[in-house]
Parts: sequence; structure tokens; C-alpha cells
Amino acid sequence: MDSSIVTLLDAGMGRTLSMKGVEIPPTIWSANALLVAPEIVKEVHLENIQAGAKVITTNSYGIILADLAKINIEDQYDSLNILAGKLAVEAVTDSGKPVEIAASLPPQNGSYRSDLVLDRSVIEPLYRRQAKLLEPFVDIFLCETMSSIDEAISAAAGVSGLGKPVYIGLTLHDEKSATLRSGESLQSAVQALADFNVAGILANCCLPERISDAIPLLAASGVDFFGGYANAFTRVPQDWLLGGGKEFDGRLTMRDDLSPEFYSEFVVDWIGKGANFVGGCCGTTAKHIQAISEKLRA
Repeated sequence: MDSSIVTLLDAGMGRTLSMKGVEIPPTIWSANALLVAPEIVKEVHLENIQAGAKVITTNSYGIILADLAKINIEDQYDSLNILAGKLAVEAVTDSGKPVEIAASLPPQNGSYRSDLVLDRSVIEPLYRRQAKLLEPFVDIFLCETMSSIDEAISAAAGVSGLGKPVYIGLTLHDEKSATLRSGESLQSAVQALADFNVAGILANCCLPERISDAIPLLAASGVDFFGGYANAFTRVPQDWLLGGGKEFDGRLTMRDDLSPEFYSEFVVDWIGKGANFVGGCCGTTAKHIQAISEKLRA
């Protein structure tokens, strides 16, 4: 397999932090590690680099102003983003390897919930603020887990024009092929994003099977970089909330079949369909990246 044409992204951060004993609360999620164990964040970055990742992602997915406000630390928004950027830079420097850094720019009012996406006039400035804080440390702006066209457009508009290539990660419906969690078609999302001249369109934080469905459509999008990075969840319930009180809220159930080897087989399938930007999302670890890297070298 020609690994020279494929960019390997890192794995998810949260599960590995938890496995290393870092508390991952339902308020600020993996951002808590910036407060209590920044050295572990750097350690995870290094593990992914050593596993073969050519792009690592800042631990900024949990740095959301409204979520920080829930524990009265919204005044640390700027400093936490800056720390996330610095830790990624330190990891790359320590590794001595030519690794790029992507700024993780998350949904601003909860993941997977297209019905909770705030008005563009509210979230576009939030994306711009976070992108400007991370810009000195990164090579790429990665707007992740966009569940609707409006959310994707708001993010793209917020970070465009800041001097870095923009990648958009779209989270796909569990049961419906080539469909966003909002119910909108992936094709419609790709067409809407064409106005922003984004460098990459990816499918992320969804079932690997749905990414397999989506790759041919993304391949026809005309963007320079396309592919995906899946989660390892069994499913995401429709009205799920990280900090909600419903029985199915909170931590999501992990699949028991997505070993690093089996996950890497999905990724090989994506690459076979043309994908050139791949990695892992929630529930994956550096071992998954290692398995992909070994396949790329084969």
C-alpha cells in the first residue's frame, strides 16, 4: 500500500486518558486533563506520534465556553486553549518527527445533537475566537463532529480566512447511509461547503461502516483531503447528552469487536476507495493507529 499518499491522524483522547487514570467528567470531558494532568495529555500525543500519526489533534474538544461555565471556570477559556496548543507543540518537538498539529474545534452546544445547534450568529464568533487562540500552535483547523449543514457552515465561516487550511468533520447517522445525524444528505453538505473552499471533508465520530458508505461520495467532492476517523461506540442514542440525566446519557457503550486489527481493516477499505486522510476518534487508542500504520507499511 502506498503510504506516501495517506495522512494518518491520531486516535481519540478521552478513552486513553481514562485508561491512564485521569478523571473524565460529564461536564468538560477530556479538557479536565488540562487542569489535573497536562503531562498525561502530552504523553498521549507522544504515544500517537510513536504509533505513526502524522497529524495530532489538540486536546481542545472539551474546551467549550458554556461547559466551562457549568463549573465556573469560563475565565480559563483562553488559557486552556493555549495550554492545549502548547502541549501538542511540545510533544511534536520532543518526538523529533515531522508531525503536523490540527486544532480541534468542537460543536458548541453538545455533540451529535443537530437539534441543539445554536444560531450561526452565536457560534460563528465562538469558532473564530477558539481558532485564533490555537492558530499560533497549529497547521490545520479541524472542525469536528458537525451534525448538520448549518453547524458545518458556521464553523467553516468562523475559521476561514485565518491563514490555515480548514478541514470539516461530519458525523454521520448510525442507520442511514450517507446521511448526517440531522437527516440531511451528505451530498447536500458537500455542496454547501463548496462555497468555503475547504481543504478537507471527512466523516468522523460515527460507525466505521457508515464511513465506508461515505468514502465514494467524498472522493467525488473535489477536495484535496477526504477520508474519515470512526468512533468505537455501539450507537449514539438520538437524544443523547453527555451530562444528561436520562438512562442512556453519559458514557456511551463501546463495541467489543473493534480491536486495533479489525478497525485497521475498515481503514484499509477506505483507503482502497481513495481516502487519503484517516485516523481514529472516540474509543480508539494509539494501538489502533499503530495497526493502521503497520498496514500502510505493508
